[in-house]
Amino acid sequence: MEALSGDGYAYGYRKLTVLLRRDHGLVINKKKVYRLCKELDILRPQRRKKATYPRKLARNRVITDSNQLFETDIKYGYIAGEDCFFFIQSCEPLSIDWTQ
Repeated sequence: MEALSGDGYAYGYRKLTVLLRRDHGLVINKKKVYRLCKELDILRPQRRKKATYPRKLARNRVITDSNQLFETDIKYGYIAGEDCFFFIQSCEPLSIDWTQ
């Protein structure tokens, strides 16, 4: 398992289990591979969840009518083989809690 994990690739215990079963014909389950990886100190660190942030749209504003709040999105791209970029801009009105 150290040879498989030392190939320069970042394999977790699940992928190591598949490789041991497929390439070496071993009958082994992922729990045993996890335990062995932990003992050999080749266990990959767990991924951390990315933090989610609340939408801060229209904070400290009172929407009393339509077309008072707009949201825009700009997307940049590169044209392959050319020395130029392009961008797409979309703008859409938002209705947030508007009553009459």
